[in-house]
Amino acid sequence: MNEGVVLGFSGGMDSRTAAMRLMQKGYRVVALTIDTIGDSDMMLNARNSASELGIEWMSYDARERFRCEIIDYFCTEYQRGRTPAPCTRCNPQIKWRILCSVADELGITKVATGHYFNVVQRNGLYYVAMGRDKIKDQSYYLWGLSQATLARIITPMGDAIKHEIKEGFTDKRESMGICFLHGKHYGEFLKEMGYTPIAGEVVDCNGKICGTHTGVANYTIGQKRGKGIPDGGYVTAIDAKHNRLIIGTKEDLYKHELQIEECVVVDREELLTANDITIKIRGFGVNPQLPVKVEANGNGYMVTTRDSMLAPANGQPLVFYRDNLVIGGGIVVENI
Repeated sequence: MNEGVVLGFSGGMDSRTAAMRLMQKGYRVVALTIDTIGDSDMMLNARNSASELGIEWMSYDARERFRCEIIDYFCTEYQRGRTPAPCTRCNPQIKWRILCSVADELGITKVATGHYFNVVQRNGLYYVAMGRDKIKDQSYYLWGLSQATLARIITPMGDAIKHEIKEGFTDKRESMGICFLHGKHYGEFLKEMGYTPIAGEVVDCNGKICGTHTGVANYTIGQKRGKGIPDGGYVTAIDAKHNRLIIGTKEDLYKHELQIEECVVVDREELLTANDITIKIRGFGVNPQLPVKVEANGNGYMVTTRDSMLAPANGQPLVFYRDNLVIGGGIVVENI
């Protein structure tokens, strides 16, 4: 029997293509659809797609786990005045962990998804690496994967180019945005989840009151429109403890130093000694930029950039790269 691989499978373009590529390489593909939000249409589409491809199909009910570990985190972070990144949390804690668990139950070693990225082994260590398609590359969202998980991963989409994949499908729809929002603004979702916004003061950098906000969870760092934000002003800080927004100029949004914690690092010595490290503080964008210096500091690292960073927010990920390899990442807890 051919070697098996458990494939995270939504039935969309990327996971179908991943399945076909794995089959072409001789793998026995077991398609696993993880139900996180009760999307019956997605589950039916995945099951039908697996049937059309002639591969085994399984489902896994992770709705309660997803609610506790991802949705509750998402809501709490916004109420704390932070900017959450649910996808970078879901990947290591939910999706890949479940893939490995199910693979273990089936006696299968290998796991895969339709993500556009690669895995590289160097000096006995495994690194997430950027995919060939630098526009579609999803390495930024996978910095939290453990060495044990990376050792099991096959990357069928690592050398794929998205626009070439699309040419082979008549239905070119893609899932966009955060899955559980269903296209809603996050503020509307928070209200549905029971968050009751409380109005508070908007102040400038000197503490002078200049307006009233509608609840700190309704604002993000860098926002320049919304109730209480004066013309020409930007949200430069969120003081959830005192229910206040701090307003400044666009220039105030540029930062040179960040403290990060909750870190996952492949090789600590490499991170602290290499002189060619770059970073990304957002998932979009073609290449990592901003050369940095990294120093150990408390429970994490202090990151100093040569060039300034625009509007980094507490709670969002910062990911380290050397060339095309992800060498670690963490969560911003303080910007200076």
